[in-house]
Formats: sequence, structure tokens, C-alpha cells
Amino acid sequence: MNITHGLRRALQINPHGLAVVCGERRRTWGEIGERVARLAGALQALGISGGDRVAILSMNSDRYLELYLAAGWAGGVIVPLNIRWSAVENEDALRDCRATVLFVDKAFAAVGATLAQAIPTLRLVHADDSEAPAGMDDYEALIARSAAVPDAMRDGADLAGIFYTGGTTGRSKGVMLSHTNLMANALNALGEGLFPGTATYLHAAPMFHLANGAAMYSLLLSGGSNVIIQGFTPEGVMAAMQRDRVTDVLLVPTMIQMLIDHPALPNYDLSSLKTIAYGASPISEAMLDRAMQALPHVHFIQAYGMTELAPIATLLHWNEHIGEGRAKGRHRGAGRATLGCEVRIVDADDKPVPRGTVGEIVVRGDNVMMGYWERPEETARAVIDGWMHTGDGGYMDDDGFIYVVDRVKDMIITGGENVYSVEVENAIAQHPAVAQCAVIGIPSDRWGEQVHAVVVTKSGATVTEAELIAFCKPLIAGYKCPRSADISYKPLPLSGAGKILKRELRLPFWDNRERRVR
Repeated sequence: MNITHGLRRALQINPHGLAVVCGERRRTWGEIGERVARLAGALQALGISGGDRVAILSMNSDRYLELYLAAGWAGGVIVPLNIRWSAVENEDALRDCRATVLFVDKAFAAVGATLAQAIPTLRLVHADDSEAPAGMDDYEALIARSAAVPDAMRDGADLAGIFYTGGTTGRSKGVMLSHTNLMANALNALGEGLFPGTATYLHAAPMFHLANGAAMYSLLLSGGSNVIIQGFTPEGVMAAMQRDRVTDVLLVPTMIQMLIDHPALPNYDLSSLKTIAYGASPISEAMLDRAMQALPHVHFIQAYGMTELAPIATLLHWNEHIGEGRAKGRHRGAGRATLGCEVRIVDADDKPVPRGTVGEIVVRGDNVMMGYWERPEETARAVIDGWMHTGDGGYMDDDGFIYVVDRVKDMIITGGENVYSVEVENAIAQHPAVAQCAVIGIPSDRWGEQVHAVVVTKSGATVTEAELIAFCKPLIAGYKCPRSADISYKPLPLSGAGKILKRELRLPFWDNRERRVR
């Protein structure tokens, strides 16, 4: 089974059904099928064949969805690039995976041109309504002049996509997901009742992110309808929900907060909305309660997982947020293993621990990644005997519900994005005034967590918080940059082995606060 299976099925049983709404454009599955087959032909004409990488750097659009399908139809591998990364970070990813074609929209045309100058072998395609800049192929022109080609019919074990996630060093890791990985996750979600063929799903979360991909691949299998907006804004989401009668959406907690706090919320008819799936970062119980009160007719479902799991491991269904489930405190958990997944909690020796005991969450199933692109040693450390080690600490209760209590890996989740402290520390350490630094996550009502730096300056040197933040911006993505900093001459607390005791740095911020990972 491969990622184009759902399209082939839709072409057979529902060619006249509504597939995609993007602004004023509305296309049926039959129209999408013809465009995908022609775009695949264009990719093959550009030299894409078995396993070649096709990258995209773009805001959300119907063309993004077409390219997800066309890359596989042509026999290639999709590489969605992070729109929040710096050009340097995306250049590193392109060089790492050796992509030969890069699709960009108007918002990233200039960045694309910069990347092509740095990587002369990179072919650029402009995927937007506006005229293609000089030196770029035009997306619509490619489709118009290309003949439709048969589906390459990639095998389930073949690589389908490389999805870059933040690394614990200066380089990101490319998570390799096979066709089987992605389809297993999609079927698991469908089996749990998410994103059925009757759904009209709103792509509001970034399409490069597998949080949105969890829903997208299920919709591609079930044949539901896709409503796509360029990017998240509260009013943009509400307008699309009202206009297109959206039934399902996936939002990270920051988006939920911005939506329910928007003063225009009562002015929109959101009666069609049935389900909000949420995840990817911490959510406070107070915010969840406010959301459920603001949208009392909506079922809230939490998904917990990671890119390496394609991405869902557990689900907390809506009925566990209320009634008996709520009385048992299950609304504070991450749910139970989804269909097709096994979850257990292990100790430092990889041995299962008793129920109620905190350890590392590990997951096994057909959704576990193939590995990290060209990083066999890191893959071997992450996947042991088929079990993906998440790096998250948690426990399982007697009924199999998982409660995530902290992260084993030193990672910060801010606004749904993973930030590894070492990467930020590497940037800060380049400042000439910095002698020592540590980066931690501290509570943020808006972002769940925010990046906070604790800096020790060199003798006689000075730097301000604003200067430090500005220094980091050209080096790493904006969301990775510190939003606050403590700067002093006092040495950082160290363990007997000379390691910085980050738990002591976190304590003043997290003491007497509930810290949970969603």
C-alpha cells in the first residue's frame, strides 16, 4: 500500500466528489487526479525517478497537496521544508538529502533563488498564481505541457518522505518515513474514527508539519474534502469554517488559544465544526476548559506522538474529557495506544516498569520510522528491537492510559515546534561576550513553553537581553531564538561530573506549577 492508493480509489469510486477547496478554487478528485498525473510526468521530465528527492518550501496551498501526491506518483520522495527555518538551515537540509528540485511559492521565491545560488544543481519551480520569476519553471505551465503518466506504484517499504526535525547538534535529522509508515498511521487514525470520508477538513496548521500530515494522509485515504488556507489566523480559520462548512481541524494549543480568545468568535457560524484534534505541544487544563466552554458542541481529541512515528502513538478521545473519564483525571493524560501501536514504559536499562512508575515512553508498530537519513548510529540509539524511544518521560495507569510528565531529551516545545536547547546554546555561545550559557523552557501562557537563556558573561564583557536575541536571529529560526534571558557573572550550577544542573535553573519557573506535555 502506498500514499497514492487513496487517490486511485477516489478516482474509481468518487471522481466527481469535492476534493479540494483553496480560496476560489474548487476541484474534484477527478481533476486532482489528472493534475497529479501530469505533474508527475513533469517531475519525471525534470529527472525525478525512483527515490529522488523533491523539496517544497511554501505556505499552505492546494498545490502543496498535489505535490505530496505527485512526488510519490512519479516515484520520488517528498521533502517538506520548514517555513520558519532560516535560509541557512534549509540549505543544510537540501544539501543533506541532495534534493534536485525545489518548489517555492511567492512568499519564498527570493529565498529559493538564494538557495539555488548556493546549490547550483537545484532546479526551481514557482508554485503560485503569480508569474514565475526569471530562472524558475512555472508550476501550471509544467502541468499544461506534460502528459499524464501512470502511477509508479511504489512499494510499501520504499521511502516516501524525509521530514526534518530539530537536531540535538547544529544539524537537523531527516526522519525517513516509508509508504507503509504513513499509510499505517493513516489507517490507525481512520480506525479510531478520525478524519472519515464524510469529513470536510481544514488545513490550518502548516502543511510541512506532520501534525497536519496525520490528518492529510487519512483524508487522502478516506476521500474526504480538503479546505486549505494559506496560514493560520483566527479570523481566516473562522471565515473558512463558516464558508465551507468545515467539520474537522487539527490545531496546536497556541492556535486554540488565539481562536477562542478572539473577540470576533461570536460573530461566526461554526455550527458545522464537529472535531478539533489537538497536540504537538503542552496545553494547560485551564485553556482546555475554556476551549470546551467556548465551543461546547465540538469534540476535542488529543493526539500524542512524534515525527518518527508518522506521527501518532496515542489518542485521548473526546469522551475521556468529560464525565467519568474527567472524574478519573484522564483529561490530563495523553490517552491510550492507538490502533496498530503498542506503547510501554521502560527504565534506563530498557526494561518495562510497573504501572504508575515513571520511565521513558517507547512505541512499536508499522508507523515507526525507517530511520534517520544517513545516520545509522543515531537510528540504532532511537529504535531498539523495533521500539521507538520517544525521549519523553511518563507513566501508564492500570487502564493503559499514558500520562506524559516531562521530557527525557532536553527539548523545548514552543507553539507546537520542537526546539533543542543545544542548538540554541551553540548560537548564543558564538557571542563574544558569552562565557557560559544554558537554555531551558519556561512557562508561557501563549506558547506553552518559551525559550529562555541563562548566560554568564566573560570578565569585563557586557551584553543585554535584546542584543543577545538579535544576535541569534541570523543564525537560527526565529522561534528557536530566546524570548527572554537572565544575564549575570555568577557561574551556572554544576553536577559533580561538571554538567550544568538545568533542573536547578528550571525550578524557580516551574515550582508549584503543573508541567505536562501534550
